[in-house]
Amino acid sequence: MSLIVQKYGGSSVADIDRIRNVANRVAEYRRRGDQVVVVVSAMKGVTDNLIGMAKSFMPVPSEREMDVLLSTGEQTTIALLAIALQSMDISAASLTGAQAGIVTDGVHSKAKILNITPEKIHELLDAGNVTIVAGFQGQTSEGNITTLGRGGSDLTAIALAAALEADLCQIFTDVDGVYTCDPRVVESAKKLEEVSYDEMLELASLGAKVMQSRSVEFAKKFGVIFEVRSSLNNNPGTIVKEETKSMEDVVIRGVSLDKDQAKITLVGVPDRPGVASRIFQKLADSAINVDMIVQNISHGTETPATDLSFTIDKPDVAKALGVIDAMHEEVGFGNVLTDENIGKLSIVGVGMRSHSGVAAKMFEVLAGAEVNIQMISTSEIKISVVIDLDQSEGATKEVHNAFLG
Repeated sequence: MSLIVQKYGGSSVADIDRIRNVANRVAEYRRRGDQVVVVVSAMKGVTDNLIGMAKSFMPVPSEREMDVLLSTGEQTTIALLAIALQSMDISAASLTGAQAGIVTDGVHSKAKILNITPEKIHELLDAGNVTIVAGFQGQTSEGNITTLGRGGSDLTAIALAAALEADLCQIFTDVDGVYTCDPRVVESAKKLEEVSYDEMLELASLGAKVMQSRSVEFAKKFGVIFEVRSSLNNNPGTIVKEETKSMEDVVIRGVSLDKDQAKITLVGVPDRPGVASRIFQKLADSAINVDMIVQNISHGTETPATDLSFTIDKPDVAKALGVIDAMHEEVGFGNVLTDENIGKLSIVGVGMRSHSGVAAKMFEVLAGAEVNIQMISTSEIKISVVIDLDQSEGATKEVHNAFLG
């Protein structure tokens, strides 16, 4: 008998038929004697609908109330899946994140898991139940409902697998596994049999929609090997695990495109020590994640100044502009420019550590496609560029063909 943690995303539980399909899959594991913990997301479209209703009252609703509201989406799914399993004579019980013992910090909409006390889960499993846990949510020690941010159900599943010391963790989605690129953008993309934590972490943080980056980080920290596979068929998926020597033989593992980024530029920022620190600390205090940063000398000002550009997630733009506006007089910069018409194109591979000329080849390909590069960011195993959104899909195909075609 094995203890298995399975996660099903919104597309896997999109409607009653999909939920019934998940119930049938879970029942197979239970009938062969395995203990099963299932983590589910809200049904596809439910979260967006709830956000839309809230924003009909005000453009930036209270994050505390949004957490209370959005957590109801997953609670609907856990109850429906439990009822579906019970209709098949499979004992099942649902738990909210709080009932499952998931304790978080108090950062609403992007909470971090501090601790998991899974006694209730063990109790239900020992009684013969499939235990269904609402993903994406938890509770503070003071009893406030919190949500874990975009893709938080992945994090719930990985964290529970670590806390329960599960034998197997499966992340079910609507694709067969991790591909060299999004097949909807590059039709020739190939499925990977395995990928390292570091590569998956970069791909996830750079826009690959298969996994949420914080969940991969958590898996690496606690050594949780997991499989990404489809809930719509029985094909083997992609194993995500610690890096092995053979993985270095592949220079580029994947290409990703993130269309959900925005660029903000502060014009005429005073060029003196501590100013950038103050700006980015204020953004960090508001739980706004800053990705790429470029600083250039600003011309046409009487005192030394720079233009400071950085990228953030598009949903954070309104909040970021509010933070920046509050600093305007204190810091003393000029105009604030916002550009949401950008895409972040990245290549990833642990083999880049031991192979030279990768950046030059990427830039040559983009130049040949007449794509202008606005910003560049690199690490040991990735190169990212910000380009015009209208050119981003074409550029992604060109880069994928050059390295992986």
